[in-house]
Amino acid sequence: MDDIVKQAMAKWPTVPDCYGWLGLDARGNWYMRDDRAQACGSFASGRAGAKGSLLQHAKLIDFIGRNYAATPEGCWFFQNGPQKVFVELEATPWVWRISPDGSIRSHSGHAANFEAAYVDEAGYAYLQTDLGFGLVHTQDVALAAQSIEAGTWALEQCARADLPRRFNYVTHPQALTGPRADEKKPA
Repeated sequence: MDDIVKQAMAKWPTVPDCYGWLGLDARGNWYMRDDRAQACGSFASGRAGAKGSLLQHAKLIDFIGRNYAATPEGCWFFQNGPQKVFVELEATPWVWRISPDGSIRSHSGHAANFEAAYVDEAGYAYLQTDLGFGLVHTQDVALAAQSIEAGTWALEQCARADLPRRFNYVTHPQALTGPRADEKKPA
């Protein structure tokens, strides 16, 4: 976590949490969800406009990636100064990119070490790493298959519906906490 973020947290410890304003899609892209996007439905609903606006500012995306963490309950958030901005997940908290040499990096550029590989009933591939659980990026499934076929990674079957509970993550944090009177927009 950035030092400036830690300093802001110490200076303003009671800033209300923020829900619904940031989303992470299944390809590792961040989306800003304004009131209009939120009115279209949940981030993963598939409704037109519900995702919001794709973030493209490289420095902001890097800042989010450096300050991305989870609560013990599995709610992922971006620590924006003193405010936790909880993230709506389309799929999983991490999206893994795999290099031809078999190395793994998260959607935010963090190196990760392989622990286990999974495939669900629809054929989606997932990895458990030392950073946590995530979906393999669609463009890298062939590279994951090479590691599995070579015997480098053993593959386990899983049920998609069981993944959040099994790997402790929440796709819609506000549903877990419910609406709050002190809920605010991003600072």
